[in-house]
Amino acid sequence: MPPTAQAVAERRPAYLTELARGTERFHEPRRPDCPWCGSTKLRTRLRTTDLLQHKPGTFTVDQCRACGHSFQNPRLTPEGLNFYYRDFYDGLRAGHAEKILGGHPSARRHRAAAHAMFRHIEPESWLDVGAGPCHFAAAAKEVLPYTAFDGLDIGDGVEEGRRAGRIEEAHRGFLTELAPRLAGRYDAMSMFHYLEHSLDPREELKAARRVLRPGGHLMIELPDPESRWATLLGKWWVSYFQPQHLHLIPLANLRTELAALGYTVVAVDRRTPHRPLDLTAACALFLGHWLPAADSPWRTKAPSDLQRGLRQALTCAGTPALVAAQAADRLLAPLAGRTGFSNAYRVVARRNPDPS
Repeated sequence: MPPTAQAVAERRPAYLTELARGTERFHEPRRPDCPWCGSTKLRTRLRTTDLLQHKPGTFTVDQCRACGHSFQNPRLTPEGLNFYYRDFYDGLRAGHAEKILGGHPSARRHRAAAHAMFRHIEPESWLDVGAGPCHFAAAAKEVLPYTAFDGLDIGDGVEEGRRAGRIEEAHRGFLTELAPRLAGRYDAMSMFHYLEHSLDPREELKAARRVLRPGGHLMIELPDPESRWATLLGKWWVSYFQPQHLHLIPLANLRTELAALGYTVVAVDRRTPHRPLDLTAACALFLGHWLPAADSPWRTKAPSDLQRGLRQALTCAGTPALVAAQAADRLLAPLAGRTGFSNAYRVVARRNPDPS
């Protein structure tokens, strides 16, 4: 449901007060080197506005010519991240992310991920990092009924998951801060589309190793920055997801880093993590960019009745294009993993014992 005019109006003064100070303060200084390998050989991969909520601001993604790592540069500050995340996953735009990304991953996809882990270990305890309302744990229990699932997230969705009985324990906060308290507690962990949002992916991987028992397994799913859709669709490729995605990590870089941190990669999959949404999401972002603005509290005033009516009419007119894009995504999905068009990859890595 779209937010009510009253809810938008109530938030408008606070947003406009923040924006009166400008958006430059939401960015750290631009860094001259790659956060992954330290090379100064950078190129601009993407410049874009906020195509998700259409909040004011401009964002740049640079790519390292030496290692291929892509990263937001200049990066948002914690204050900036709070501003651009606000009202996206909850509040005014609750469910907005699911709409753009085609809804929650299905229970079938969650069960498939659990089966992928089960090929390597039958865990006693599993921590899902970035768990949200814990839908993954609920589905994974059907595959692993004797596994105790817990969730970790900074939002209150993880508490909702505990109250609903999807997980046993809810850990509220950042993995890097909670790792000392959770050290050696789990023999399986998952990070589904989590690392790309983190300030420092390396520190997250170190924290995961601390939380895992020796021999425990870590499952990671990430957007694939080497997907051919990124080249073809440019800024309309939804996995750029600016301004929220801070890092886009090539598979080879992740494998090398895992090995350096004391993991052994036991499985890689570029087929099953793919979600058939690239054309549909690109079409939705394109239409959303050119439609008359919706009523949002970060805009100085509400749209007129004429603007509202025009937006509704043009949205209806664009529906056939969205339907056609969705059909094309589903038709092409079986080929994605074999042709370089997969938009995501999965890695399963085993934590090696500590050196004696």
